[in-house]
Amino acid sequence: MRIATLALSTLLFFFATTGCAATGERASDATPPVSARGASGSFDGLSEVLAHERRAEDRARDPYRNPEATLRFFDVQPNHTVVEYAPGGGWYTRILAPYVGENGQYVAVVFAGEETPIERIQKALEGWDETMPGRVEEMTGVPASKVKAYFGRSIPEAAHGTADRILIPRMLHNLLRWEIADQELLALRKMLKDDGLVGVVQHRAPADAPYSYTDGNKGYLHEADVVAMMELYGFSLVAKSEINANPKDPANHEAGVWTLPPSYRLGDTDKEKYAAIGESDRATLLFKKAE
Repeated sequence: MRIATLALSTLLFFFATTGCAATGERASDATPPVSARGASGSFDGLSEVLAHERRAEDRARDPYRNPEATLRFFDVQPNHTVVEYAPGGGWYTRILAPYVGENGQYVAVVFAGEETPIERIQKALEGWDETMPGRVEEMTGVPASKVKAYFGRSIPEAAHGTADRILIPRMLHNLLRWEIADQELLALRKMLKDDGLVGVVQHRAPADAPYSYTDGNKGYLHEADVVAMMELYGFSLVAKSEINANPKDPANHEAGVWTLPPSYRLGDTDKEKYAAIGESDRATLLFKKAE
């Protein structure tokens, strides 16, 4: 286990067992409201990208992922260099790549396959850094020559300090449970411009959930623990929003966040109940480089 990951696990366990996460006894909880941040541009083209036919199947998840409000909160502009961490099936890729493709730069970054214990993901990531630009072109029409893709452990020095925005949607729990948060978050920090911002969306556990439920293996993390994690790797909280909150989600599912749609890990068991809940309750947090 890496030293930084040990430190992180110890820190989060401390918060959980002392009640700091539940009571909000952290200076970072005193964050500015959403209205305290103004947009740096006009979001030209965002509505058109969201309405495009390529998103016909993706649009069913918009009520839970709220892409327009989320990208506005993260202040993602069409001339930005935007890094999407762990693009997965491409839901956000089909928004981000065409949105910044003409006047900005889309960059995809992911962990190396052997750094996850999940064989399915290992196989999917074989040669990913070479094939991802072509996949983006197939999904969005943005030429592969205008797309960059890197494994977190092999980001070239030329890419350091080039990112205006880095987006990490629903992924920090995996970095924590696979013990790769240190290398991945430090690599992303190197990519960020000094005035850049990092947008995080994360499945959120109830404040009184025990550490045994919030160590990453259920998908849910305490919001205060997410802030602690980011602070450990050199970021500071700028603002937070309830854009992606879902008060219907009790976030206490025995099978974790994957109990809910779209995964439905329990199959048809209580499927109507989980469909009525919808997707998970999520924290939406904005960070900058710590001074």
